[in-house]
Amino acid sequence: MIGTVLCYVLLPAAQLVRVLRDAYFTCRKNVLLEKSTSTQVEAIFAAARGRAVPEEQEALLQQQLEEGTENLPASESASSAGKVSDTLSSDWLEGSELLMTSLSDLSSAPEVTQCAGQQLTELHALASSELQDHTVTELKKLPAKEPVAIAGSAPWAAVVPQTDHQTAGCATIDVKGPNEDPAVLAWSLAHDAETVSTEPPAWPIPDMVQFCPLPAEVPYHEILWREWEDLSVQPCVLEQVSKNTPLFEFRVMSYNILAQDLVEQGLDLYVHCHPDILNWNYRFPNLLQEIQHWDPDVLCLQEVQENHYWEQLEPTLKEMGFACFYKRRTGTKTDGCAVCYKHSRFQLISLSPIEFFRPGLDVLNRDNVGLVLLLQPLLPEGLELKAASPLCIANTHVLFNPHRGDIKLAQMALLLAEIDKIAKTTEGSYYPVILCGDLNSVPDSPLYKFIRNGELSYHGMPAWKVSGQEDYSQQFCSRKLLAPLWPSSLGVTDSCQYVTLCQPKKPADRRKYSRDFLLQFRFCDVACERPPQLVFLEGVTDAKPDRPAHWPKPPAVMEDPDPEPFIPRSSGVIQHGLNLTSVYSHFLPQRGRPEVTTMPMGLGITVDYIFYSAEPVKNGNRGGRRLYRDGALKLLGRLSLLSEDVLLLANGLPNPFCSSDHLCLLASFGLELSSNRES
Repeated sequence: MIGTVLCYVLLPAAQLVRVLRDAYFTCRKNVLLEKSTSTQVEAIFAAARGRAVPEEQEALLQQQLEEGTENLPASESASSAGKVSDTLSSDWLEGSELLMTSLSDLSSAPEVTQCAGQQLTELHALASSELQDHTVTELKKLPAKEPVAIAGSAPWAAVVPQTDHQTAGCATIDVKGPNEDPAVLAWSLAHDAETVSTEPPAWPIPDMVQFCPLPAEVPYHEILWREWEDLSVQPCVLEQVSKNTPLFEFRVMSYNILAQDLVEQGLDLYVHCHPDILNWNYRFPNLLQEIQHWDPDVLCLQEVQENHYWEQLEPTLKEMGFACFYKRRTGTKTDGCAVCYKHSRFQLISLSPIEFFRPGLDVLNRDNVGLVLLLQPLLPEGLELKAASPLCIANTHVLFNPHRGDIKLAQMALLLAEIDKIAKTTEGSYYPVILCGDLNSVPDSPLYKFIRNGELSYHGMPAWKVSGQEDYSQQFCSRKLLAPLWPSSLGVTDSCQYVTLCQPKKPADRRKYSRDFLLQFRFCDVACERPPQLVFLEGVTDAKPDRPAHWPKPPAVMEDPDPEPFIPRSSGVIQHGLNLTSVYSHFLPQRGRPEVTTMPMGLGITVDYIFYSAEPVKNGNRGGRRLYRDGALKLLGRLSLLSEDVLLLANGLPNPFCSSDHLCLLASFGLELSSNRES
């Protein structure tokens, strides 16, 4: 501190008095900050310029002013006191600027580096005065501490701590920031290792001295190290995409944004979070910024609170060029699912909201919902002679309860039946399908395998095992799944198709029978046998007709001219024919750890997915997994996920940078185009 004061010996006398006074007042305010509560500090920093000065603070300043001028020589005391008193009111009205003024900032002034003989003479005169001795003595007694906040900044702004050394003349001051968020510290260390800034950037503010500001906003993906994985350069993809085959490229994002009502109902799940970052007014701009940054063409959201959707989300997304559709959960729930798409890229063909609740059915007594859309891609100019297949987009949020795997399977069967209805072509094939959502099931769980492999034998399976969220194998009485999983009255087959839409056999042509043709059955074997229950009456029921020799024998088997479709039930096996595979591999080979999409209670798991249509490889099966290769819909890239240890550095989820308890999923696809003649 003494070295810093001595660095200003090159300044004129009047300016030195002002500098010493400002430095002295700054240190006094740092002491006040040290002794004040966070609420008081925030109130001080929030004081706008020109606001009335509190009486206690004004009295304190007047006292320090008197102490600073008592020991001045008589010739200088009156003038200095007059100058200080004239500027006291205006200077204190700039309280927020003084709070942000530090000795390290003042030491960077260009006047410090100037040297002149006249200034040295003035310095010796001032050094012998009692004012400087008194001021230096007082400055020694005060702790030097950097301000811990910046006026007008968010309480959880992404501040990268500065560890630079600021040198002024003979004094060196180590500027160390307060304890920052672990994610910020980790990022700053990695960032400083790559680039060392010789001089902190200056943030100009009108009528204020220059100071070390917040750095430029750090992009979200750089802080949490999420990288874009370009899959279009892989050999297996390059082989399938010929140079002459154009693609319609688009991005799909799936994101559980954490409804605010659910936050407030389960605050015990977020005890690791600062209360400020759980506030919706803080979270919504963060979520919106993340969506804007990744710029998806199709956006599938879960846990969207109804009032937030209509009042904020939909109007904002419409301004961004999205067409939005929303389905609130049934019952008393206040959140739901939303699907949004850019109307410049797609046109809506059909929309099907789904309610999984069915009155009277225990296997479907929850309020979860889903949305299924059929979209027509809009081709850009220059591709008028090409045609793109319609695209089916599905979004859902499956029941969380780990004990009720039977409900999870039934909800998924209903969703797949709706996709089957919307995405099926007149020829019986399917348009490309993309299924997004929070399925509340881990990779390689029975529910996951059912979606990916297209088949699941569930009879006798413990209900908790369906999702794999928890291990309840030690429970004495655990619910088990029995066939059939749902009643036939639901109207859904074990192939996850609506009964009314199942393809029946082609009915045979109805035959027109003549009277003579029908009379021949008088002498069939059955007609010639006496029923055992028939009352015997002589001359009436005792006669047995004889078949004439010239009559032909009747056919042994009669064909049903109008058969009903055969629907097997109670097999204990459910199936679907959509051929879906996951965008993500659920494992990070470079880190040797599994991918994570959420961290309930600090434990990282994957429950969010993007599935898409692919072609199964013939005789391809590896470890119980069906193998696929890209078909008309090709996976071109994806946003990498994170491992549990990385998220722990960011204090889990939510954190100051990710305002949901889930990570967003993002994938880039390419849809093959065909000529209009082929289509």
